[in-house]
Amino acid sequence: MTEAIPWLLAIQLLTTLPLVGLIWTIQVVHYPLFSRVGAPEFVDYQHAHMRAIGPLVGPLMAIEALTSIALIIFMPTDPLAITGLVLVLVIWGSTAFLQVPCHRRLCDGFDPRAHRNLVVGNWIRTVAWSGRGVVAVVMVFCTLGNG
Repeated sequence: MTEAIPWLLAIQLLTTLPLVGLIWTIQVVHYPLFSRVGAPEFVDYQHAHMRAIGPLVGPLMAIEALTSIALIIFMPTDPLAITGLVLVLVIWGSTAFLQVPCHRRLCDGFDPRAHRNLVVGNWIRTVAWSGRGVVAVVMVFCTLGNG
């Protein structure tokens, strides 16, 4: 086993697990509360959300994706590495094609349909990131067991 793999697994775990916690908080608490913000304040609230969330999740998502790609390079036939990368692609695809368009619509004001689509569509990321968390933990335990 190459010496890089344990480091990549550790970095993957340290980026994925915070994202798992964050996505559940967003799914169960934050996104549902969008409907409670008053109409006059909603646009400012939505813009503030977007300004604040990007710097928090962006670097973690980028590092998570890079470690997933690197693990595929070092372990191209490992089912967990493949599953992890597929889940990253699902998360990024859902973000780009479902959540971002909903957030853009909400920048113009609260729209019940866009909000519903945001909450319902975000379950894709919530489930995928939860799966990523399981994959990351299992990969670390498998490596420790073989080390």
